[in-house]
Amino acid sequence: MGWTWKEEHLDLFLVPLGLWIMCTYHLFLLYRYLKHPQLTAIGFENNNKNGWVRKTLLIEPKDRGFALVVLGGQLAASTSLSSISLVLCSLIGAVLGNSSDNYLTDRFILGDTSKSTSAIKYIMILSCFLLAFACFVQTTRHFVHAGFLISMPTGDVPVECIQKAVIRGSNFWAVGLRALYFATTLLLWIFGPIPMFVGTVATVMILHFLDINRQPMIAYGTNKSSNSLVGAVAQHGRN
Repeated sequence: MGWTWKEEHLDLFLVPLGLWIMCTYHLFLLYRYLKHPQLTAIGFENNNKNGWVRKTLLIEPKDRGFALVVLGGQLAASTSLSSISLVLCSLIGAVLGNSSDNYLTDRFILGDTSKSTSAIKYIMILSCFLLAFACFVQTTRHFVHAGFLISMPTGDVPVECIQKAVIRGSNFWAVGLRALYFATTLLLWIFGPIPMFVGTVATVMILHFLDINRQPMIAYGTNKSSNSLVGAVAQHGRN
């Protein structure tokens, strides 16, 4: 008895291939970020944030209100995305608990439409949204901590402590966004393995274009001109 091609075999081939492409790309991005951060947009942004923290600490603690505004914007964004992720988790859980048949999937989708495969789809999507929710919560935690350190009245907090809090918050933010990217491609799997695979390839191509940094790293020094400029800004704020 020979082997017979079935529509269900598309899921067995295209879905693992799409996930392998996404995972391989992000492992490559992680390697470049750890070894050559100047070649990645994440490394470039983190370098700018480190410089922002160093320049902010040159100002008197009572004049650092703008820094709290900047962190507040990031806190609002992370809180919104964490809430959206949690709501989507609830919706997916409700769909997963619904035992009614999906006629759209059964009739118009090319691929495996069995209940077990549908359950795997929703569980994987749910896992990605839960990971995104956890990462955005950690982002909020670290940026709140950075806000407390920056607003310390005595101003004797080591710059490394604030930089660590800001960079950790940024890294959790980046991981949360990547989890949403994975969830987006898995959502396309609901409409069949072909849209999922095409969406994965398109996502990797777009991310590769956005994750590359072609600008040189900015060297944030503490020269005399920058100190005088910071002092002028602080004096203006006091006036």
